[in-house]
Amino acid sequence: MRNLTLFAVFALGLSLSCPVQAQGQPSKDSQNEILRKKFQSLNPQTGKISLHGGIGQIEVPKGLQYLDPTDTKTILVDFWGNPPKSAEGVLGMLIVSPEKVLSKGGWGIVITYSEDGRVDDKNAQSINYSELLKKMQAQTEESNKERAKQGFETVRLVGWAEPPHYDPETHKIYWAKEIQFGGSPENTLNYSTRILGRRGVLELNAVAPMSALDNIRLQMQKVLTIVDFTEGNRYADFNPSTDKLAAYGIAALVAGGVAAKMGLFKTILVALLAAKKLIIVGIAALVAALAKIFKGKQS
Repeated sequence: MRNLTLFAVFALGLSLSCPVQAQGQPSKDSQNEILRKKFQSLNPQTGKISLHGGIGQIEVPKGLQYLDPTDTKTILVDFWGNPPKSAEGVLGMLIVSPEKVLSKGGWGIVITYSEDGRVDDKNAQSINYSELLKKMQAQTEESNKERAKQGFETVRLVGWAEPPHYDPETHKIYWAKEIQFGGSPENTLNYSTRILGRRGVLELNAVAPMSALDNIRLQMQKVLTIVDFTEGNRYADFNPSTDKLAAYGIAALVAGGVAAKMGLFKTILVALLAAKKLIIVGIAALVAALAKIFKGKQS
């Protein structure tokens, strides 16, 4: 499974409030102007959206908007301060509006695709998710030892904010975790949806403060009905003669796919050992300087 971790990444940081300007670096005003232009260039879309060369599609309903991969990279990298690699392979993002996704507590649902083969779901209904949670918590605690050595904040998997639910008819599964990062005053919500297909899995992930659970739950339930594989790429279209099976099942998918076998908690961390400051995508408030940029756009 592609180790794309978009929701817990290490900040490059926007040093807009720094009083010292390095020689040859753009001024604060020019940086703000660049960001203002990038914000104005965002092109939210609605209606029918094709994903990954037509293997999937979205029917974007009223109340949601879609950002293409280029606009999604702008949000992830330029505004949320993530490394450029965090946007590799992203198929887009579902948001309420550009203004809201960049506000304090803003969030977006990032869409990716892992072409690891068809995930076998025959044992899905017999999985003990309480036991699986205990194993995931133990793995997370074990990995904290290495994170501490590297100077990273510790991570605690508090529990299920929403236990996993799998629908064998639609081959869709969703779950949510409550996570605590270091001494953060508010826990983090990591809400995940997976759609199983013929050759892989469409992955939709949202991160927000725990206080946004009810709103995110409502939006993700909406997403379950608007995103799917196209005909010929669906779970039922699997051809055992030509297509491959994934090396993991539903339990490992929830735990983090293949990474779970190595004791890694895929949906929390990405190993960028050169960085030292951990931020959560969609939770960090924009600095005051950025807030001024958006006033003209909103009006």
